[in-house]
Amino acid sequence: MGRGRRYNDEGQLNYKKVLAVIIALAVVVMVLAIMNKLVTKGKEESKVANVSYYALYQDNKWGIIDTEGNKVIEPMYQEMIIVLNNKQDVFLCTYDINEKTGTYKTKLVNKNNEEIYKGYDKIEPLVNYDKNNNMWYEEDTFKVEKNGKYGLIDIYGKEVLSTQYDDIDTLKGLKNSLIVKKGNEYGLVNTSGVTILSTSYQEIKGLDDNYKHGYITVDSDKKYGLVNVAGTKILENKYEKIEQIYGENHFVIEEDGDQKVIDKDGNVVLEDGFDEIIQINADGVVFVEDDEYGFMDYEGRNIINPQFDDLKELNTGILKAKKDDEYGIIDLKENEKLSFDYKDIYYEENAGFYIAEKNDYNSEIIDLEFNVKLKGIISELNKEKGYMKIKLNNQYKYYNFKFEEKDVKEALSSNTLFVSKKDKKYGFVDKEGNVVVDYIYDEAQEQNQYGYAAVKSGNKWGAINSEGKVVVEPKYDLDDYLLVDFIGKWHLGQDLNMNYYCEK
Repeated sequence: MGRGRRYNDEGQLNYKKVLAVIIALAVVVMVLAIMNKLVTKGKEESKVANVSYYALYQDNKWGIIDTEGNKVIEPMYQEMIIVLNNKQDVFLCTYDINEKTGTYKTKLVNKNNEEIYKGYDKIEPLVNYDKNNNMWYEEDTFKVEKNGKYGLIDIYGKEVLSTQYDDIDTLKGLKNSLIVKKGNEYGLVNTSGVTILSTSYQEIKGLDDNYKHGYITVDSDKKYGLVNVAGTKILENKYEKIEQIYGENHFVIEEDGDQKVIDKDGNVVLEDGFDEIIQINADGVVFVEDDEYGFMDYEGRNIINPQFDDLKELNTGILKAKKDDEYGIIDLKENEKLSFDYKDIYYEENAGFYIAEKNDYNSEIIDLEFNVKLKGIISELNKEKGYMKIKLNNQYKYYNFKFEEKDVKEALSSNTLFVSKKDKKYGFVDKEGNVVVDYIYDEAQEQNQYGYAAVKSGNKWGAINSEGKVVVEPKYDLDDYLLVDFIGKWHLGQDLNMNYYCEK
């Protein structure tokens, strides 16, 4: 009884409060479960979003792999499968190829090899080439054919340009610029299907290799004009010829076979004192006279007399000049900023420095004050992450664009392993410096973006994964390849334009 009294003294159990607590706990559990599901889903979606796809070549057939080296589509196609955007599982396959008649069929498939975006007679990529003959595909846009007419769809299957044209092709060397044809006349659209110029011209070409600088048009009377990137007229179609030389406010035309420089209002600015105009900039023009290069202002005065074998402005008022087969840098007053003992010189605008190549394949990296900051072989210039990888005395070092040396772990912060050298052999350590892969290799590369690292034993290449485990023993002779790279057991093909993986 006493125990009962003590219990009674502590108060009776309130069942309504207990029920409320149970409900509250249930709600908390439910919320936590939902949050966990959302987080898990987010991680799964993030994982999916990070997957990339590449063409695979095996046993004379083509398939697709993902970035873990898994076969997504078994090799079964005769022609290389085209991957426009390796973040999307939309692949262009060619099949039913008849080499005698030259006929074939195409289709788009997803990662399950299921046909998607049906309803067209043919689907093709938009192939383009730069001035060095490097090939690329216009990203996220396909050319489609229906009933003998052509249009465009995007990578999600949306028709962005109806099938109304007799042909569609890339404007060679320019991105985001497609020539459309109706009858014998041409127009211009971008890769989103937006019309820039109606089909009313005999020819269209870029003002230079940047589509943002505008387009030269030729009308039915074979007269040249100029439009900007939006299609607005800059120069009327009344000129014998407009040269493909970009100048923000000046242009090079041809009349009676002679070049002239005009302003955007059509006024002639320069018309004599030169044989050919090579480059236009804010201060004047680079010209050629009697096979020698010089510089002239817009008043017709020679700022630099023709005396060089080549001349080109790299930066405002700074020119690369060539004489006796060697390059140097001068300013508009002909002050020599860099001596004439380089194979070539480039200006990296985004990084803010010059790269001067020597004849021994080494380069000098030079700041804007023309001080040599670094010397060596440039292995990588990563503008996105703001670092460069340079080989110095058979060792790779990393620097930011301020020429400050960075530890490899800082430069490649997302990597799990890092190349380490000891007693002329290579291994891998983790971020704390612990040896994960012993020093057994004759050469090794840092991890690629997917976590795989190429390793070399003797004269054969293989690969390890992000945990340091061997995914393919060194067995490939890849010394003739410009780039050695692995995804799983597959190595990058020799033709970098094709961007595929295989097993040799």
